[in-house]
Amino acid sequence: MTVSATLAANEAIAERRAAGLEVLALGFGEAGIPVHPLLSQRLAQAAGRTSYGPVGGLGAAREAAAGYWTRRGLPTEAGRVLLGPGSKPLLYALLHAVGGDVVLPKPAWVSYAAQAQLIGREPIRVPVSEGEGGVPEAEAMEAAVKAARAAGRDPRVVVVTLPDNPTGRLASERSVKALCETARALDLVIIADEIYRDLVFEEESFPSPASWAPERTVTTTSLSKNFALGGWRVGAARFPDSPLGSRLLGSVLGIASELWSSTPMPMQHAAAYAWSDPQVLVDRVTAARRLHGSVANAVAEVFTDAGCAVAAPQGGFYVWPDFGPLRERLADRWGASTSPELARVLLDAFGVVVLPGSAFGDDPSALTLRVAVPGIYGSSDSERLAALVADDPVAMPWIAESLDALREKLAALVAV
Repeated sequence: MTVSATLAANEAIAERRAAGLEVLALGFGEAGIPVHPLLSQRLAQAAGRTSYGPVGGLGAAREAAAGYWTRRGLPTEAGRVLLGPGSKPLLYALLHAVGGDVVLPKPAWVSYAAQAQLIGREPIRVPVSEGEGGVPEAEAMEAAVKAARAAGRDPRVVVVTLPDNPTGRLASERSVKALCETARALDLVIIADEIYRDLVFEEESFPSPASWAPERTVTTTSLSKNFALGGWRVGAARFPDSPLGSRLLGSVLGIASELWSSTPMPMQHAAAYAWSDPQVLVDRVTAARRLHGSVANAVAEVFTDAGCAVAAPQGGFYVWPDFGPLRERLADRWGASTSPELARVLLDAFGVVVLPGSAFGDDPSALTLRVAVPGIYGSSDSERLAALVADDPVAMPWIAESLDALREKLAALVAV
């Protein structure tokens, strides 16, 4: 098992900067905005709480998470919520508790496949519907699961992401409903990673699988993306109110007791406040959503102008350009015929850090890249805060300069 591609990208950025090399940091999926002072205050006030807490989480934090989901159309009781030190260990514990083989969308966030491999299972990858992301196409999933079972494998769970990392797309309600119906027919547990839910750019009904398959969907979230608190490590899982949900909750609780004992207490106090949706933090997330959407769409336009095929991002802070239309030109000039080779050219020749689509399970021959846009929000907290509160973040001088630099580098990359 190697270091996660996303974390490795962050280390590569730091190394290049330390060496005084030029870098346009578009590789690491960190939200890139300063912590809200009220959240810092809550964390500091709880710094003296050093005792172990309940394995499942503090009652106040579980109540707050339950309210968070209830206000978003998923009625939830606190007893159906379990907290962990980030959603990542919760996802791993869930995969371990469910057992069997794991079905993943293609492409999918890097850690899903890695976690499946950690429990000794090679993931079953199923393409997403054209122009969508995060949810396997239902008919293709049915065929893949039946073929796997005929070959002696044991698929039991499908993981979906709404909205998606790496594509920045939000699966349609039609695709999610079809996924739920197929999962029920195949008796698959659904794990819905909704960590970017609050960062969907356009206000619309959110297609959570728990709405259509409530008896078999476990939903996860955290504060890492909407509040940019990746280093604080606190997440929550919502278990279905069903016999299956009760069994899974009990199993994950047991796993948690052996892996992390309890979620750090100061983080839980901050989370209890954040998940209660005070208006001041609702406003902060609204500003973050505007910043991410504005810059992601501007970056997508730069790649489109360079000749890439790019579906408009719909949530989170990622862009998924496909250099397929430029394949011959890139092969002739740079010898780049795979996404890892293309990412290497961008790094070595232009100082642009991105991740190849192959890191997310896409075919290496597909010239796809994942571009994370927060790396250009600013080089200091003051710049990032100014971008956050700006009516037009793209007009901020440092963001405009980064967009111009990206445009120039892509023009040189694809020049005849």
